[in-house]
Amino acid sequence: MLTPAFELSQDHDFLTVAIRVPHARAAEFDVYFEGVDFKFFAKPYFLRLTLPGRIVENGSEQGSYDADKGIFTIRLPKETPGQHFEGLNMLTALLAPRKSRSAKPLVEEIGASGVSEEGVEEEDEEFDWEIEQTPYKEISESALNSQYHYGFGNLRSGVVQRLQDELSEVIDIKDPDFTPAAERRQKRLAAELAKFDPDHYLADLFDDEAVGQILRYSPWWNGMHVEMMASLGQSQEQGDHFIEGELLPRTVTITSFSKTKVESAWTIRKLSPTLCWFETWTGIHEIVVSFGRRVLCYPLHRHFKLVVKACRDTVRILQLGKSAVLKCLLDIHKIFQENDPAYILNDLYVSDYCVWIQKAKSRKLTDLAEALKEVSLTKAQLDLELEELEAAALLVQEEETARKAAQCGSTQQMPGSSPEPNESDSDGTTSSGTEDSASELEEHAGTQPIPVTSLQGPFLEEGNALLIRNGGVCRNMASQLSHVSEGQPLASPLAPVIEEVGDQLMTTLQVSTPHSATAGSHSGLQDS
Repeated sequence: MLTPAFELSQDHDFLTVAIRVPHARAAEFDVYFEGVDFKFFAKPYFLRLTLPGRIVENGSEQGSYDADKGIFTIRLPKETPGQHFEGLNMLTALLAPRKSRSAKPLVEEIGASGVSEEGVEEEDEEFDWEIEQTPYKEISESALNSQYHYGFGNLRSGVVQRLQDELSEVIDIKDPDFTPAAERRQKRLAAELAKFDPDHYLADLFDDEAVGQILRYSPWWNGMHVEMMASLGQSQEQGDHFIEGELLPRTVTITSFSKTKVESAWTIRKLSPTLCWFETWTGIHEIVVSFGRRVLCYPLHRHFKLVVKACRDTVRILQLGKSAVLKCLLDIHKIFQENDPAYILNDLYVSDYCVWIQKAKSRKLTDLAEALKEVSLTKAQLDLELEELEAAALLVQEEETARKAAQCGSTQQMPGSSPEPNESDSDGTTSSGTEDSASELEEHAGTQPIPVTSLQGPFLEEGNALLIRNGGVCRNMASQLSHVSEGQPLASPLAPVIEEVGDQLMTTLQVSTPHSATAGSHSGLQDS
């Protein structure tokens, strides 16, 4: 709580208390006075005074508020008219808390008083009127001149320094009174980059059902814009009269937010770098870029199409004229005023904009709408590497689809199944041709088959080993693996070639014998 600047004065019948509370929530304030006690509260200000004389509530008390100066003036009747109150300029004594006097014992047994637990809880929740107060110190002009400015037209300074505890929940920038504009922008960009969540962005990009519902929503200005364009098509003069005349009194008195949510105030100020970072601008394009970055960093739904849609809606509102803009500003003002402590932003920006827009020339809004309509915004300009992120996500998605397709195809082929009849193997020979070649090899050998032995050497590819069976050499093809399990001989069209190079081939191949083979079988294999 802040102790406001105040001043006491008196006349024959009244004590006057003037309290200066700039940027206070003037619509909600409390005043209490009785005897020598005076208490005033208007968030974020609190004032408690112990008066040198007694005052009374008799119906003649008065109060007023100067909104321009932010000063409450309260006239309190003296209990004894004509009494002179001494020491009204002794601020420290006036602000000091009174020593509480109580008949309760210093040590009390818990539960012995008969007070219910609910009563204790209610008592604990009451406001502590005896908190310590520090006299308000006015900031010197030299100190104000050394501070940086912000607010509407950069006309404010020192506000955050006084209301730091309140504004820390509203704005993102820390200590703006001593932070230049260039440094504010650097810190804002760094904060946005740290806040950007690629997973959240990609989730909204590929699962955009909720975003589609938002894009299909038609706000109140869409219908009005259609009517205006139709009217402009019939008569330009009639259309101008419609914008400046009929529309103004109707929209000033109507607001579209009868019931607001806490999230509305948070979303509005988060999406506006002016409100939460006190940014200043020199061009429309940089405003759109900054807004686009924040749309993809902070709200629940983060999609580039929402940025484009918002810009188009802004063009339509500007084309409708200053009455439509004023309606939007009044809606924002109401949302902030009902939200604590976002109401301070009304004093810094929104209230002044509401006054300014009513005096602005319509031509300025028309030119602004045309300039905004010509702005071209791309994902690359947001400097969040959106295009690279989307390309990588699409590549991963394609690989995942291919992997799933391969798994689906492999499950359709039963393992260990025999090839279909007349099915050609990889060397172009049929299964019947393979069996004939194997039988010929058995007749040529004229002996009983011996166990199939694999010959692997540097000339053979993996999975294509040469086999010797009864002195015949053949190639073990992948399509013939099922015949091996059935004990049938294998053949290959390469067999005649191998037979022609017989002796040379046998000198280069290394014979590998199974561990269970006997020495006699090994020697017989070499004789063959």
